[in-house]
Order: sequence, then C-alpha cells, then structure tokens
Amino acid sequence: MQANDVDNELKINILYVDDEVHNLESFRANYRRDYSIFTALSANAAKSILAEQDIHIIITDQKMPGTSGTQLLEHAVLEYPLQTRIMLTSYTDKEAMLDAINRGLIFKYLLKPYDVDVLKSQIEEAYEVYYLNRIKEELYKEWLKTKEDLVKLQPKN
Repeated sequence: MQANDVDNELKINILYVDDEVHNLESFRANYRRDYSIFTALSANAAKSILAEQDIHIIITDQKMPGTSGTQLLEHAVLEYPLQTRIMLTSYTDKEAMLDAINRGLIFKYLLKPYDVDVLKSQIEEAYEVYYLNRIKEELYKEWLKTKEDLVKLQPKN
C-alpha cells in the first residue's frame, strides 16, 4: 500500500531539519515532486514550522549546533505525538540512537549518505504509520463520545 493510496486528497508534509544548506537543497530537489517539503537549518526554526504547519513526518540530523536532533524530537513527540520521526544522520553515537529508539522518539534511523529510493520507501512507510495513528486517535475520540452519550441515556436511580 502506498501512502498516496491511503489518503489521496492529502499531500504528505515533511519537515527536514539539517544545519547544512546543501543537504536541505538536495533533499528538496529529490522529493519536491512527491511531497510538500519544509526545511529548517536549526531546531528553533523547525519548532516555528511545526507550530505553523501540519507536519506528518519529521526527518532530522542528530548533530546540530545548539539543539540536537534528539532534543528536537523530544519536543516534537510531546507537542505533536502523531507525527512520525526519522533520524537521518552521519553521526553514529550508538548510545544516543538506541536511547532515542527505545524512548519512541524515532521510527527509523538512517545513515547519510542516503539512497534516494530507500529513503522514499521509508517516507512512505512512515506516512502509513502516521495515517494509522491518526485513524486510531479519531476512532478513540468517537468511542469516547459514544460512551458519554450512552451514559447520558442511562436512567438515573
């Protein structure tokens, strides 16, 4: 199943965060035809975009000045829990990556340089996870509403 088959009226919104401009430009060039691409040079710029845009997938580098990718994802998971997160980095601190994976901060961990087709496949898979989580949340809200309605209908003693 392709993500575009799941929800045709919705274009996948991706935020790519990297402190190197050429990485951002390359990413945009590779994926702009398939997705809505937002880019940020820092975690602070990324936070502004997250606050203004409906981002489905966050892809971030780990080693950036000021705020690391992991720290950015800690913020994102609290504020935007439905988003799917991918770490795309040449930084190979195994302990930091394992910690991020174990805490549920990232869905996938990929090393630079990336293969364009492999990353595209991972983006599609990440969107499927995002979409299923969104459906799960909507169903849960409907269930809560139905439960509340049933409680209201019960006779009072």
